[in-house]
This record gives sequence, structure tokens and C-alpha cells, in this order.
Amino acid sequence: MRDTVSKFIREILRSRTLREIIAKELREAHQKKLEAESAVEYAVSIVQYNEKRIKRLENRLTEHTQEGDYT
Repeated sequence: MRDTVSKFIREILRSRTLREIIAKELREAHQKKLEAESAVEYAVSIVQYNEKRIKRLENRLTEHTQEGDYT
């Protein structure tokens, strides 16, 4: 147990190689890109939903008012 803890502490405190640093940043960049893509998909779906909703409501408004406006 003591040996395992000692190894763990040494691993945490050791200097990282340039390759390790780059690999870590690359993983983070891929993760952030995936998160951003999900956010874009969500935002696009909200825009599409509201475009359809506006069209539906405008059609209903025209059906129920002579002027076809918001009064």
C-alpha cells in the first residue's frame, strides 16, 4: 500500500514531457469541439422550432383576423 501511494505521488509530481503536454491539450481540444458541436446542433434545432412555430402562428392569425395582423 505504501509503495503504491509513493508511486502515485511521484507520478503526480514529475515533470511532464512535451509529448504528454501536447497529447493532453489535443484531448481537451477534441472534447471542447464535441461540446461546441452539440451546442450548435441544439441551437439550430431551437431556431428551426421557432421558425416553424412563427409560421404556424402567423397562418392561424391570418385565418382568425380580417387584417392578418396582431390586433
